[in-house]
Amino acid sequence: MDLVTKKALQKSACKIRMGVIEGTYNAKSGHPGGSLSISDLMAYLYFAKLHIDPNSPDMEDRDRLVLSKGHCAPALYSALSLRGFFSLDELKSLRHIGSMLQGHPCINIPGVDMSSGSLGQGISAACGMALAGKLDDADYKVYAVLGDGEIEEGQVWEAAMFASHYKLDNLVAIVDYNGLQIDGTLSEVCSPEPIPEKFEAFGWHVITMDAHDFDSIENAFNEAESVVGMPVAIIQKSVKGKGVSFMENQVGWHGKAPNKDQYEQAMAELQAQLKELED
Repeated sequence: MDLVTKKALQKSACKIRMGVIEGTYNAKSGHPGGSLSISDLMAYLYFAKLHIDPNSPDMEDRDRLVLSKGHCAPALYSALSLRGFFSLDELKSLRHIGSMLQGHPCINIPGVDMSSGSLGQGISAACGMALAGKLDDADYKVYAVLGDGEIEEGQVWEAAMFASHYKLDNLVAIVDYNGLQIDGTLSEVCSPEPIPEKFEAFGWHVITMDAHDFDSIENAFNEAESVVGMPVAIIQKSVKGKGVSFMENQVGWHGKAPNKDQYEQAMAELQAQLKELED
């Protein structure tokens, strides 16, 4: 990836993280940790990968994205607003009564392809979309973003079996492997490891990538494009709370909002990162 493109994506990811902090602070609730860990992925998908149009969010040939780990909606909303699907000001209304942007994605939001939040169900919906694309001989791709804790759900593996059986090579699942879930580490709660080998056993082509390195991200998605006859699982190794020093690798930031002092510190750190990228 050339330096200009990489810097542009890094800046977009930083702005997405700022939107996550803005939204959760104003909501006084939400899930910043996992939202921050997928912010680079969201930047790559929405600014380098997905065939989408903010002026025509329901166009038939668009690529689809399902945020199966729907509690990380702040990252999705931030990416959508930055991409032009709705105003950045909407982020401040996150989780407010009557707001368009509630705690989990809803299909009535411009750019959102599937309501999600009940863990495990999003990947099943993505399988349905991918099968529909196959039956219609359509060109679109379907991307589903899962949490590593989410894949403890049995429904995920039913969907994995389904996708392999129907050879859904238009489906790419990305597992955000940050090693932490709401109750602790994966190993403490109910370890789904080894994750790559499990997807391989279900008949998927598996790719691993560094979730915070855009060269690694691009290489992974380029490899995914070359796969024929089987679904693809990208396992991205990430840092929960990435980009905000006091949130990184801290399980307590799975599902709580920053207070005023924490908000100001987080935004100052992200603004400094953005300034460094712009210099």
